[in-house]
Amino acid sequence: MLDINKLVSSENSGEDDPNGNLFDLDPWSEKMAAETAAKEGIALSDEHREIIRFLREHYAKHGIAPSGRVLLKALEERFGKDGGTRHLFQLFPHGPVSQGCRIAGLPLPPHSSDPAFGYVE
Repeated sequence: MLDINKLVSSENSGEDDPNGNLFDLDPWSEKMAAETAAKEGIALSDEHREIIRFLREHYAKHGIAPSGRVLLKALEERFGKDGGTRHLFQLFPHGPVSQGCRIAGLPLPPHSSDPAFGYVE
């Protein structure tokens, strides 16, 4: 689990947590997202990029979601018309929350290790 003290510490800017998620929004780029996705066997499409942008905007506006369930619900509300949770899992086979956050360069929300919350690794 991500240590919140490391997250808020300015000394960790640009570092990764043990799961490969960035501590800071600044060092991330779409090129980094494409490289991370490629390592996970995903070729980013426009749909992937839209979801990744949504995750980053959500994080910038609200900070870390209180739980994986809250973030998954936000994804379902925004992208439900495109096929719902099933479609999100087709795009991010290891979970739209866990894999999506990793590719988006974001820390995982707490309590997101339950398979029902978009984490299947």
